[in-house]
Amino acid sequence: MDLADVTFHGSGLVRPESVLVAKDGSVFTADFRGGVAALAPDGSHRLIAGHTADLPQGLKPNGIAFEPDGSFLLAHLGAEEGGVFRLARNGQVTPLLREVEGIALPPTNYALRDTEGRLWVTVSTRLTPRDRDWTPQACTGFIALVDSRGARIAADGLGYTNECMPSPDGRFLYVNETYTRRLSRFPLAADGTLGAKQVVADFAEGEYPDGLAFDAEGQVWVTAIVANRLLRVDPGSGHVARMLDTGDPGHMARIAAASRAGTLTPADMAQASSPLANVSSLAFAGPGQREAWLGCLLADRIMRVPMPVAGAPPPHWRW
Repeated sequence: MDLADVTFHGSGLVRPESVLVAKDGSVFTADFRGGVAALAPDGSHRLIAGHTADLPQGLKPNGIAFEPDGSFLLAHLGAEEGGVFRLARNGQVTPLLREVEGIALPPTNYALRDTEGRLWVTVSTRLTPRDRDWTPQACTGFIALVDSRGARIAADGLGYTNECMPSPDGRFLYVNETYTRRLSRFPLAADGTLGAKQVVADFAEGEYPDGLAFDAEGQVWVTAIVANRLLRVDPGSGHVARMLDTGDPGHMARIAAASRAGTLTPADMAQASSPLANVSSLAFAGPGQREAWLGCLLADRIMRVPMPVAGAPPPHWRW
């Protein structure tokens, strides 16, 4: 895959970190103006946004996902507070999860409803500000689970928890640990209990995993911010194939050095060293699921690229 294969869509989006593609091909992105942007084929968009008294400063959606009724789950990435909210198509906002085990949720990264109806939620770090944990020693992230038994912490001590997703066969929950540069997984029991963590792959210096998706061959696709790469990981061997690489080696080395030294700042991470603009998420789409939409942190548009393999249906395609 090559940068020449990538096309760019949209304009005026605000931090379109998470891309969501419905079964009918409709494309949506998270938008820091307080909701979800619905993209039209011509690149224009309509903002679906709402307000809640719970958040006087407004919603800051990071990860987004579908609910079975077509509404959206929004992971709120506030400066100091988080939570998961439901956004209806008419803009109505409803708090869904504000605390777990009696603890108010810190800034929240991602939320996903799986095919069993369980809600998985990731918190990258308990530290404030969050950049205090942008180091290889990060270990305060966790995964929360909400099911018929209520809300609880399902896994703790993670290295800056990012996107998570059950494997298509339901045997494992996969998760990216961004600043410790790992793709990990947990054996997943029928009751939602997670087994001991298994490290699937360690990524190279400057490769910080963010989003993930599965393909039809059981491989895991990972978006790497900073490196601006699409990586394909074999869960069996841990082999990492660099399928699309637009990284700037000098920029990657500077970010890695600052992370090791504990001096990495938001200003450092706000530098767009590639047209992929800190590519952050991937959603398979199109005929035969042979293309992907890509989200990013640093541009006002998203990207589309043909894929060499078909994707596996995401959870919301199976309802």
